[in-house]
Amino acid sequence: MAHAPTSASVRWKDLPHPVIAGLISVIVNYGGTFILVFQAAKSAGLSPELTASWVWAVSIGVGVTGIVLSWTTREPIITAWSTPAAAFLVTALATTPYAEAVGAYLISAAAFVLLGVSGWFERVIRLIPPGVTAGLLAGILLQFGIGAFAGVSLDPLLAGVLIVAYLVLKRVSPRYAVVGILVLGLMVLLLQDRVDVSGLRLALAAPVFTMPVFSFNALLSVALPLFLITLTGQYMPGMLVLRNDGFKTSANPIVTLTGLGSLLMAPFGSHAFNIAAITAAICTGREAHEQPSKRWIAGVAAGVFYLLVGVFGVTLATLFMAFPATFIATLAGLALLGTIGGSLASAMAEARTREAALITFLAAAANIKLLGIGGAFWGLVIGLVAYAVLNSRLPRAEPTAAPTSMPLNGRSP
Repeated sequence: MAHAPTSASVRWKDLPHPVIAGLISVIVNYGGTFILVFQAAKSAGLSPELTASWVWAVSIGVGVTGIVLSWTTREPIITAWSTPAAAFLVTALATTPYAEAVGAYLISAAAFVLLGVSGWFERVIRLIPPGVTAGLLAGILLQFGIGAFAGVSLDPLLAGVLIVAYLVLKRVSPRYAVVGILVLGLMVLLLQDRVDVSGLRLALAAPVFTMPVFSFNALLSVALPLFLITLTGQYMPGMLVLRNDGFKTSANPIVTLTGLGSLLMAPFGSHAFNIAAITAAICTGREAHEQPSKRWIAGVAAGVFYLLVGVFGVTLATLFMAFPATFIATLAGLALLGTIGGSLASAMAEARTREAALITFLAAAANIKLLGIGGAFWGLVIGLVAYAVLNSRLPRAEPTAAPTSMPLNGRSP
């Protein structure tokens, strides 16, 4: 990892934007995807204590790894739980004993530690041409951009106010556009009395240790799919988000540390955590800070907010999920517009790879579900096949010369 510069260069005026970006990423994560964890816990028949322990384990793990990685690299390394894996567990835990599932979590986490230590992850990513990676990222994020405007038909007032406010703020004060729509949206919700906090009870979470049980059935039905889904659905697009905004920290320490964290937290219920993809884009772009060198603050801030949620267990997670779905979808989509636009521009920049990049973009946007593996993987496979056929060769391991290409090991080619 790169040597961390001193924190003396950070001034008070540098804090508001990255801190707000970190907060938005946490709200979007809990409000938009954490319901999957509760659904998986319900399908497994977990007690409230075990469910709270799962929330504690994954939140504390994500918070600590995000803070450590962002602080040491001085880059916005946003970590999160594996959302596609949580969706997979909704059905998998219905037929797998919980103790065996915990054993499978440990096996999957150990595999990621080996992947990070060996450096194989970077070798795989180096095979992907820059145009294809940009198309993949744009395709993954497209549904969130569409979601920002789809809310108009469901909740015209709330979505309309957020969109109009975003456009106005982008014109008069671009730096405050995302911050402004967050504050304005919360004000509208409070005025409409649409955030129900009557059932909330502030309580500290208590971790519950579950002795893992290892079985061949859980290895094949839980550990292997969990590893593949997290690798293709989280780590790969997560690293693409960092590269798209010019950050070049090696993937090795990220995969290794998050793998170790998952290994430690698995007995307390954490299924997997990793580098974030969607929510990371909120913190890596210009909206977080005009200067890329100050965006690491967003990673530390997000980590602190995750720790707060972890300490208070399901209380704050329930609060985040009390926000209307339209608010979460519109907020996330508008915050990601800049990243989507930049990815599309990069994907279409080189004429030779433009069609392969376009095919990758459309395939990823289609969000193909096949063999239990999500759309990011299939979009990448289809894109690489298109690239190989259209260019009459397979991509070489060396980085392709392109303005947006960034080697993973942080060194110039």
